[in-house]
Amino acid sequence: MVRNSASVPSTVVWTPEFLSYRLGATHPMNPVRLELAMALAEQLGALGEAERISPGTAGEQDILRVHTLAYMGAVKHVSDPDAVNRRETPILARAHGLGTDDTPIFPRMHEAAAIVTGGSLDAARAIHHGRATRAVSIAGGMHHAMPDHGAGFCVYNDCAIAIDWLLEQGHKRIAYIDVDVHHGDGVQRAFYGDPRVMTIALHQHPATLWPGTGWPSEAGDGNAEGTSINLPLLPGTTDEFWLRAFHAVVPGAIRAFGPDIIVSQCGVDSHRDDPLADLSLTVDGQRAAFAAMRDLADEVCDGRWLAVGGGGYSLHSVVPRAWAHLIGLVTGSEIDPAAATPLEWQQLVRDRTRLSAPTTMGDGGEGSFPPWGGSVVGPTTGPATRERDVARVDSAILETRRVVYPLLGLDPDDPRD
Repeated sequence: MVRNSASVPSTVVWTPEFLSYRLGATHPMNPVRLELAMALAEQLGALGEAERISPGTAGEQDILRVHTLAYMGAVKHVSDPDAVNRRETPILARAHGLGTDDTPIFPRMHEAAAIVTGGSLDAARAIHHGRATRAVSIAGGMHHAMPDHGAGFCVYNDCAIAIDWLLEQGHKRIAYIDVDVHHGDGVQRAFYGDPRVMTIALHQHPATLWPGTGWPSEAGDGNAEGTSINLPLLPGTTDEFWLRAFHAVVPGAIRAFGPDIIVSQCGVDSHRDDPLADLSLTVDGQRAAFAAMRDLADEVCDGRWLAVGGGGYSLHSVVPRAWAHLIGLVTGSEIDPAAATPLEWQQLVRDRTRLSAPTTMGDGGEGSFPPWGGSVVGPTTGPATRERDVARVDSAILETRRVVYPLLGLDPDDPRD
């Protein structure tokens, strides 16, 4: 069930207060996904011997690291349960990206977003102060929030706030890797001109999915050119080609940059069953992506790895299993993808969602891939040939490498880089 790897000091951040970030009864980002993920991780022993901490609430000065005073004031205003009855509320909300179908207002929105942000900050503090080498807060990952407006279900950008805090503590270089199906536009914008932060995003092609950003040409400004890396992938991309792309771009860029710490946004809406996007990964492929980021941190950063959640809207099936795997990888108590899900957890899924739970921790995917630069053999995949699938992903790989690799002193055409 659980594979215990070498013991690494780790921290898991959790509080039931995370469930207060509830955008509405029918909103796709229902916090039940967090409850089910933590319950599954607990029942499978994935928390291991990790330090478990209940986070504090992010203070105003931390929120103002990334957001404007006017925006924070607007969030506080609409958070008042009586605000809905005030004439100015709809105008103020809309001016700051709130009150939309994507990011509706709800009572105590500021407090809910601040506790999520506090979770990511406390994970960062645990690593910085040496209490942990790895830390995870699955409630985080609100990567779309902008300085003066909310967007894409995100109110405060906990990822950018935690990174800014780490920079203030003296960390010289931080790498942010975002594997959410939607481009991490808010984090990219926050550090687009900052050479101390490398942002890397693998996402569905911006011509086919909101927010429409994340083109390879978005490479950073001024002396930060080359530290913004975007690898967009076409709808239908499966595990093996997503992983081929990841390993063709990310490790080389990370090694060249040499970060002190890796921060990972681990959205799982890249899954084939996610209702809001069109990539075709399995839980097994997502687990392989998380493991690859952990291994890079072990290789380059003395293991320092901060992982947060993100998107994922198959609430009962994908998110709980994928993030239980993530927690196990952080703590060193890895879960076997062939393991059965506990009967107690399956009943909890039925109680919370009225849906049937998956019975195993994997989808039967292999998590393997043909390395870029080598030959690819195999059967055709439906009406599209395997050769076409290879050509599509390799075209994306080369476009990204040819934009940023020379800026990092690497050869874009050499598979050894």
